[in-house]
Amino acid sequence: MQRRVDYISSEDEILKKSALILLGVALIAGCAKQQPAAQGGPQAMPVKTLTVALKSVPRTDEYVATIKSRRSATIQPQVDGFLTRILVKSGDNVRAGQLLMTIDPLKQQAAVDQERATEAQKKAVYDYNEGEVERQRQLFQNGVTSKQAYDQAVQAFQNSKADWQAAIAGRQTQQQELAYYSITAPFAGIVGDVPVHVGDHVTSTTLLTTVDENAQLEAYIYVPTERAANLHPGLTVQIVTSRGDLIETTQLDFVAPTVDNSLQGILAKAPIKSSLDRFRSEQLVKARVIWSNAPAPTVPVLSVTRIGGQTFVYVAEKSDKGTFARQRAVTLGDTLGNDYAVTGGLKPGDNVIISGIQFLVDGAPVQPLG
Repeated sequence: MQRRVDYISSEDEILKKSALILLGVALIAGCAKQQPAAQGGPQAMPVKTLTVALKSVPRTDEYVATIKSRRSATIQPQVDGFLTRILVKSGDNVRAGQLLMTIDPLKQQAAVDQERATEAQKKAVYDYNEGEVERQRQLFQNGVTSKQAYDQAVQAFQNSKADWQAAIAGRQTQQQELAYYSITAPFAGIVGDVPVHVGDHVTSTTLLTTVDENAQLEAYIYVPTERAANLHPGLTVQIVTSRGDLIETTQLDFVAPTVDNSLQGILAKAPIKSSLDRFRSEQLVKARVIWSNAPAPTVPVLSVTRIGGQTFVYVAEKSDKGTFARQRAVTLGDTLGNDYAVTGGLKPGDNVIISGIQFLVDGAPVQPLG
């Protein structure tokens, strides 16, 4: 009986040991199953994506253009002399006929006075001969004097009349020349640079100033001859700032039929209608000539990265193992607001990653959010 009890006890111990071994194996198996998850690859990063679509993209070229007034006058004197007064300064707005400068008129005034005196003298002779003709006519009719005496009186009267009329013309000529000593504005506008000073001796070749009417402006654009085949009136032109901000959209209304030899370009003109506070004559601006419009893919500016001078975007590509970020080289065109036009490397339907690109590497797993 004692032996049976000992046998049962030893059997229980064997069962207990077996249970402990099975429990240990189960724990080891569980740990083994969890181990790969702890040592697996990086988790997929949530990113925003944008499906590439075609947009109308203009084909453009930018040129430096000069703003010019359609009414611009270079003020030069028509007589020689010394400047006595300068009544305006650069930037002044003047009205038509307003006095700008005066040249010393004393010498010319003396010539006018002399001609006036000569005119008065000739008028006195004319008046006398006019009365003498009438007196000789009456004497001739009464038979007191001869026909020859009457004819001589008529001849003297006609000569004095011609002398008097010549004196009048001489006096008017000198008065008109006297007006040249007062320099006036030919039309309303803005005074340009005034390079002369009071006391300067000026001649007909001296530049006194300029007057520009800012009411009618146009952009002068010189386009390279290589574009001659595409250049024609009606092309859209965008006037932009140095930063590319649009100021005004206009159209070409003139294309020169010949090439400018000095610039080897073709002159094209476009009218400017913006308010006068935006432009001044001779101002340099950027003119963007739009040659055509064509559909092209676009991507946001912030989605583009640059490595070694090459531009890239990250595209979310799906596979059997998940979605991964793939670096793709692209060729960029012009900017359209906050987007780039893409001329190569993308096609419609590609999903471009637009967030978190600074944390991405080629082949990284991603989780597109939309």
